[in-house]
Amino acid sequence: MATGYLEILRSRHAFRLLTGTLVGRLPNATASITLVLFVRAEGGTYSLAGALAAVYGICNAVGQPALGRLVDLYGQPRVQLPAALLSALSMAVFAFSGTDRLLLACLAVGAAGLFTPPLEGGLRALWPSVLRREEQVHTAYAMDAIAQEVMFTLGPLLVTLCVSLWSERAALLVLNALGVLGALSVVVSPPSRAWRSAPREAHWLGALRSPGLLVLLGAFLFIGIALGSIAVASVPYADAHGGDAVYGWLMAGLGLGALVGGTVYGARQWAGAPERRLRVLVALLAVCYLPLMLMPGAVVMVGLSAVSGLFLAPTIACAFIIVDRHAPSGTVTEAFSWLVTTFTVGASTGTGLAGPVVEEGGALWGFAVPGAAGAVSLLVLLATGGVLAAPVRGGVVAASPENDPNRVVEPRFSSGDRA
Repeated sequence: MATGYLEILRSRHAFRLLTGTLVGRLPNATASITLVLFVRAEGGTYSLAGALAAVYGICNAVGQPALGRLVDLYGQPRVQLPAALLSALSMAVFAFSGTDRLLLACLAVGAAGLFTPPLEGGLRALWPSVLRREEQVHTAYAMDAIAQEVMFTLGPLLVTLCVSLWSERAALLVLNALGVLGALSVVVSPPSRAWRSAPREAHWLGALRSPGLLVLLGAFLFIGIALGSIAVASVPYADAHGGDAVYGWLMAGLGLGALVGGTVYGARQWAGAPERRLRVLVALLAVCYLPLMLMPGAVVMVGLSAVSGLFLAPTIACAFIIVDRHAPSGTVTEAFSWLVTTFTVGASTGTGLAGPVVEEGGALWGFAVPGAAGAVSLLVLLATGGVLAAPVRGGVVAASPENDPNRVVEPRFSSGDRA
């Protein structure tokens, strides 16, 4: 099972790009917890911490596709590293100024979110030029989705370690410094420096002029809602079945399920169009959310939480392939960044939606939200199947073996190639 992953990691530059991207994304992955801990240490309220986290999230959602478009236009080093530095400096301003000057705090946190570099989309744009073979790229997308789960699991542990060793302020500074180092490792690599986006048609909509991409974003908005609502619905369940420890195990179960599902999915090659495969994966994802409504004892519930995460990473990995196929020429980084933004907005929406639902109907109705959201996501894909299966312009041709091996381009796989 691990042969395909090891083959990718042994490829030149692959391990460096993957680890650099994951380290570079640590500030974003840990922003919510570091902001809450720092604000509370400064004597601020949870409301203030939540408001600042929301400011960060909104600005991040705006900045990712905008910076992704700049990457497509000007290359990775010219955008990724300056953005990482600006984001880290903005968070440093917040760390040293504190919460006493509210306007400055909001501006600094907002700038940190706005300038978060689109490393996630950048990595997915690099995979085709680094790995060359299409089947390897598809496996790399799955490995990327698995690595995300590891990062979101280890990130909070790093925050806790920094706080215990030093302070909440130190956690903000250290993690953002690591983020700059991760971004630097990526952008000075030969693939990142040599990568150029394919020629693009000037259009103010950029990647959003692709109907297939719009359909995918619509579906993933509801998948994000499902994931965000689970995090909220699990709180009252945990309160009734053992408290914070149970909540931690429920979230860990969700991540473990995604890890297992993504590992199995990426270990083999899949025949057929990825658009059809995505509908099957989303259907399975929606079905696996439903058993959460049974709300059994804590041990069984952790198992059900793992089951609910089984098809998350495969769904995300399959979506990466479809983004690559449907992104208009020259907009691949922006397109991947839009997927990240949409998923993030959906998760935030799900968190906000599940709160009132839980207050009115308890955990049971809270766990009904992810199942309903998953069903809506599937309906979006079914209703727009013709659009998603339409001929695509985006995608990928690797440089031929006769070409200079140091030349890195944005490859294109034709729409008829095996997915």
